[in-house]
Amino acid sequence: MLDRKYVLNNLDLIEQNMVDRQSKPVDLQLFAELESEYRGKEQRLQQLRESANAIAQQRSPEAIERGRRLRDEERTLREEVARLRERSDALLRVIPNLTHPDVPIGGEEDSRGIAFGPVNPPMFDFLPKDHVDLATDLGILDLAAGSRVAGAGFYFLQGEAVLLEFALQQLALERLIAAGFFPQIVLELAKDEIMTGAGYAPRGDESNSYHLEHGDLNLIATSEIALCGRYAGEVIPAEQLPLKLCGISHCFRTERAYGRSTRGLFRVHQFSKVEMVILCLPADSEQMHGRLLEIERSIFDELGLPYRVLDIASGDLGAPAYRKFDIEAWMPGRGDNGQYSEVTSASNCLDYQARRLNIRYQVAGERRREYVHTLNGTGIAVGRAMIAVLENNQRADGTVAVPEALQPYLGGLEQITGRSIHL
Repeated sequence: MLDRKYVLNNLDLIEQNMVDRQSKPVDLQLFAELESEYRGKEQRLQQLRESANAIAQQRSPEAIERGRRLRDEERTLREEVARLRERSDALLRVIPNLTHPDVPIGGEEDSRGIAFGPVNPPMFDFLPKDHVDLATDLGILDLAAGSRVAGAGFYFLQGEAVLLEFALQQLALERLIAAGFFPQIVLELAKDEIMTGAGYAPRGDESNSYHLEHGDLNLIATSEIALCGRYAGEVIPAEQLPLKLCGISHCFRTERAYGRSTRGLFRVHQFSKVEMVILCLPADSEQMHGRLLEIERSIFDELGLPYRVLDIASGDLGAPAYRKFDIEAWMPGRGDNGQYSEVTSASNCLDYQARRLNIRYQVAGERRREYVHTLNGTGIAVGRAMIAVLENNQRADGTVAVPEALQPYLGGLEQITGRSIHL
């Protein structure tokens, strides 16, 4: 969340930022009124405490009675102060982050293309299949069985697709370790307070998360939640920054869209992902953001996949993101004649998440503690990367050429035929 003093001193700017981001409106006037009332009552509470402490030194019946009345008043006022802060915090938590000045203003359609990868979309001399038909025909994907077991939006990977899943993870993991990221298999459950702190609504109409009954646990939507959450309430020595973390997990999301362009593996309820998270000094976050994008691009360059890079428009930013870059890979089977579709994102969240999770740093020899900046980026989202690999490397006979970069992780396998592993 934003600093409350900054919000109070910049109400017009915050209002315009919410308009630009097309976010749900927040009653900023009410927020200001609650904060003013809070400060007045907090000041009165401090005066009561001082008076009660002074009277406590006296032993006369009148002083004892006066002290009792002051303590009763103090208790009542303390409850009022807590309620005021709870109400103002509820408003503050739903105000989105600030927006980088270079971010294009508008909705999804206004996101700005800033680069293309070195590989052009393939030219087929046959009608290409989408990944669902391709993988189903190869016997490496079973959507029907997934639906029988858990409902629409679930699936079984089998045969060579299992090897391909782990090959994509292993490639990303090795590249991230080489780039200085510390690997972790993260918890796939998180408390409500950690979900909220990371900027994900654990419950209610806005939630995109699976909440477990009889408790305050949720299945994570991304390992960013766990990686940031593990440092909640911590003070990190400045000399240890940046912390570059690599999380491997399954991700769970309730969202589900329908239609030809979202069928198959593109938008599902469970998928695997290798995620990057950085905690750093505020002065370094913009540079780190560019570095996350470089790493994402290098992985897709190595896979030989065509892609473009977008600077995401203000109205399409999630609440925690100050700026976000997406990579969209070319997928020949999507839409009528193929289209670019999101496969990675890289976001700079400034201190928005750190303030909510109370993650701070301290310079050696100084008493002051400041909030870190947090960033996140996709190492590999396996399902969508798999779509791009299968569709761009398909052949007329229905087989799929394995990208050279993945072959070492597949025991030298050069093509997916559906026959390499079978019952």
